[in-house]
Amino acid sequence: MSEALTIQPFTRPVRGRVTLPGSKSITNRALILAALSQESLTLEAALFSDDTRIMANALRALGITVSEDEAGKTIFVNGCGGSIPNPEAEIYVGNAGTAARFLTAMLCLREGGVYRMDGSAPMRKRPMRGLLDALVTHGAATVEYHGEPGFFPFTLRTNGVPGGELSVDASASSQILSALLMVAPLAKGPLTLTLAGETVSHPFIGMTLAMIEQFGIQPQGKSDTGPFPFTGGGRYYYPRPAYVVEPDATAASYYAMLPWVIGGSLTLERCYGIGLQGDIHFIEILGQLGAFFNVDGADLVAEFRERKQGGVTEDFNAISDTFLTLAAITPLLDGPTTISGIAHTRHQETDRIAAMATELRKLGQRVDETDDSMTVHPDFTAIVAKTKDSPLAIDTYEDHRVAMSFGILGSHDLHGDGRPWLTINDPNCCAKTFPNFFDVLKALRG
Repeated sequence: MSEALTIQPFTRPVRGRVTLPGSKSITNRALILAALSQESLTLEAALFSDDTRIMANALRALGITVSEDEAGKTIFVNGCGGSIPNPEAEIYVGNAGTAARFLTAMLCLREGGVYRMDGSAPMRKRPMRGLLDALVTHGAATVEYHGEPGFFPFTLRTNGVPGGELSVDASASSQILSALLMVAPLAKGPLTLTLAGETVSHPFIGMTLAMIEQFGIQPQGKSDTGPFPFTGGGRYYYPRPAYVVEPDATAASYYAMLPWVIGGSLTLERCYGIGLQGDIHFIEILGQLGAFFNVDGADLVAEFRERKQGGVTEDFNAISDTFLTLAAITPLLDGPTTISGIAHTRHQETDRIAAMATELRKLGQRVDETDDSMTVHPDFTAIVAKTKDSPLAIDTYEDHRVAMSFGILGSHDLHGDGRPWLTINDPNCCAKTFPNFFDVLKALRG
């Protein structure tokens, strides 16, 4: 794929089926839990993307056997029973937040380990301090920073995870808490995790607790706000030979939105069975806009019926990865839309609020920002005028979600004659979670 991709609008309602990639969040959690398990395990319907390859490569660097079959969408992991084989390694996490946080906590299970860790330039700006401070204060590791304290790169010297009380500030990312939850059952003694303040994206904490239980550890507390007590000294074990990964609910949001943007209907395969991912609730937002969803066995069928008037006012804290899907199509609405609860997204792959606001302003939209929210005042006349003579280029900031959300907007036949009007810069950034996103979009267009 080229460095820029001009989107060809749909000139007829969409029809067809979409096979979505496996969930990144589930695949990378399952890789950690399988690696820490006592037995070997095959992950089926797994995601193959930049982020999951980073995780698999890191586990191999630690001496854990990981074999991938991309054609079959399977990953084989030979668990280490909680004992990380290699006492020293260099780990590169790219811009994968799950790999960065989950591996950092996992490494601390190794006594006498020395691990040099680094990430990409954007990753070096993403929050790690809450996790690192908690591990150091608890005695699980010492950290030598090679740049700005609290950020990559650093060297981690690990001591094993003691029992006791461990308090963590996970206000910047729920992944910080999830990372500690996955290692807590393997601590040397009884360990209770407590939250210092609030965290964000609570459904991801629920996902982590549910997967810990799937792998044989019964959490003693069911709350997603803590405290989280564990008896320590446990071992993970998955009771079946294969773990089937759910389709990516965030990826589903784009193709659930597509029939609303261009008309028609789409079948989203295996999406009715999604139970671990809170982002599936984005379809309730679409319901406010007039989309309709049917169930067909294990599939969800997204349909366009009648576009409702006005905009949307919604707190997206629990499903923040999907806020971009809605924000991108706001120029097609006929009333203002306010999206709140998203302050933490300023510290993800990019400052997502600023990125979306900047690109929407390019399209002639008025956008009001606060630290925690954005309000878009749609101006359809402006977007038509801005793109009348030639396609307008959308910058994606190395963020897959920016690229995919505007890819859906560009599918709308804005000028009524099939003329392309939107170009996506760096479409390859979608390799992070959905490498063939634009190929799927093209195939649906026919």
